[in-house]
Amino acid sequence: MEHMTIVRVREGLHARPATQFVKLAKQFDSNIELVSGDRAISAKSAVKLMLLAVKENQTVTLRATGSDEAAAMEALISFLENPDAGLDTDTGHADANEPVAARPEPIAAPEIASSDGLKGIAASDGLALGPVFAYFPPSLDYPARSLGAADIEPEILRLKAAIATVQARMQASLASGTLSTADQGIISALSDLVGDEVMISEMIETIRLGNDAVTAARVVTDGTAAAFANMVDVYFNARADDVLAIGRQIMLALLGKRDMDLSAMPQGAILVADDIGAFDLAQAPLKRIAGIICGRGGATSHIAIIARTHGIPAVVGIGSAVQQLAEATELALDGEQGRVFANPTADLRADIAARLTRAKAELEDLSRFRETIPRNRDGVVIEVAANLGSLEEIEAARESGAMGVGLFRTELLFMRQKTLPTEDAQFEMYRTLAESFHPNPVIVRTLDVGGDKPVGGIHFPHEENPFLGWRGIRMCLDRPDIFKPQLKALLRAAVVGNVKVMLPMVSLVDEVHLTRTLIDECRRDLDAEGKPHGTFQLGVMIETPAAVFIADALAREVDFFSIGTNDLTQYVMAADRLNASVANLNDVGNDAVMTAIEMTARAGAKAGIMVGMCGEAAGNPKLIPQFLAMGLTELSMSPSLIPRAKKCIIEALSVD
Repeated sequence: MEHMTIVRVREGLHARPATQFVKLAKQFDSNIELVSGDRAISAKSAVKLMLLAVKENQTVTLRATGSDEAAAMEALISFLENPDAGLDTDTGHADANEPVAARPEPIAAPEIASSDGLKGIAASDGLALGPVFAYFPPSLDYPARSLGAADIEPEILRLKAAIATVQARMQASLASGTLSTADQGIISALSDLVGDEVMISEMIETIRLGNDAVTAARVVTDGTAAAFANMVDVYFNARADDVLAIGRQIMLALLGKRDMDLSAMPQGAILVADDIGAFDLAQAPLKRIAGIICGRGGATSHIAIIARTHGIPAVVGIGSAVQQLAEATELALDGEQGRVFANPTADLRADIAARLTRAKAELEDLSRFRETIPRNRDGVVIEVAANLGSLEEIEAARESGAMGVGLFRTELLFMRQKTLPTEDAQFEMYRTLAESFHPNPVIVRTLDVGGDKPVGGIHFPHEENPFLGWRGIRMCLDRPDIFKPQLKALLRAAVVGNVKVMLPMVSLVDEVHLTRTLIDECRRDLDAEGKPHGTFQLGVMIETPAAVFIADALAREVDFFSIGTNDLTQYVMAADRLNASVANLNDVGNDAVMTAIEMTARAGAKAGIMVGMCGEAAGNPKLIPQFLAMGLTELSMSPSLIPRAKKCIIEALSVD
């Protein structure tokens, strides 16, 4: 069977959406093809899918043949028609109520006028000044070998073992807990590329022609990288570097070698490289790196993405001049202008140092608010909490001064595997979270997935608009086999910490009643099983207009409200938050949205329950004073925004 559809995935099927689409396709036994124009490729090869260069709003045809073709077609069409599909799903979906890429604020980088310097591609904003740390691994000069017939199969096994080794290293890195959420998404996508069926088949075929495994890996990855480099789209051009990087990793594994160790990098150094693989960079001591300069790469390369995620100034695409920079003793770079200065003059150095000092002073000024506990004139604490998507983000939240967790998205655990997580696996996650912030509260949102977020073990029907469909609490109540293990795990975690539970996409008071009935059932089950369990406060996300209109009734049934401003805004304004043509309507500060927030706050105050906000607007300094005036007593946001938000709260309360 086949079906034509329009791809709505934001920016098309680039690396992460492509690998997630392939993961989904591999869950089905049917043969699946994606057709664009006159080209048809296997939907189970991320490399071929990316080379197809499918853009957002492009029409494609999906073909499926096999025993589960109907289910495959339904799931994959739903994926293609969802703007957020595949974005960050390996690392926690970029929630609708949080910025897609929360990261530390970069140091402002006004243009340096003292000298032209070397011009490259501005990859990550900020100024940097520091000593050189040169990263130039030796080239892999390996003489090709011709194989005899008896050597073919052993060489294929050697290739497969090397690929397994590389994937195991990447999986170990993902499981280490040292990577940021964004970096995990990149490494996961690279791991999928290493195991791409089509590239592996081509390598095996090259070996069958009498070539050794190292040569096969080089030929195939070089050829695939060249295909990406010749594409018109700059994003897909950048994937050439990824393919070359994984090819190098496979060849190193075959040769029993490892690349240069970055652990010796001194504090405050400027990393200079012709190229560096995303896998290597993500594992580097990123907190020590003052700046990054690369000969290769572009603004959409994974090097640039990692640099921006961690607030590291970066200039890429310098070209062969990078060799000269490696010989300098000190470098300065302007990440906003894309300029690099070798051995800067005394005047230039002083200028940069002064700018860095001012920027550092600003950050230090904010740092004094990290441990602040804001209180209003009545002595009520204003909780400034963190929005988190994984346990890996706990350290950053605590360092920023988070007074707990205002939104913990549970989707990541479900999306990381092909089967539903067990009650015990969920319990371990929630227990760790609760212990990490005890005695401060952690608000855990129950599973918030729908047809736009494919999850192994849950079949979602095709929906014309999954954002208004079978999702969140609606799906969970229909699937107690999924919902009850999560509720039981949360009840067990409540023994060790201050756990609160929040229901997403609530539109009816009955949804709260039905959930409480299930919670009672879970308590009885845990009693029968002899498992210790506690109690938790139950709240709802206010993100639908319906919830606003029945806020008085809801407030009598729950312990707290948390307002999800991004979804609430798009639903109140009937304006898709991803549609640029109606972006002017998607404004939290609009009178209609602010009225909805105020109505919610009044209903909560009348019932005597806590009213908080976990949407992106919670960290907006321009809006925070208004939220405080409405009576909100909890604001939850990306960890990097917490110190500035605390300062804003203190200033706003001092004016009152």
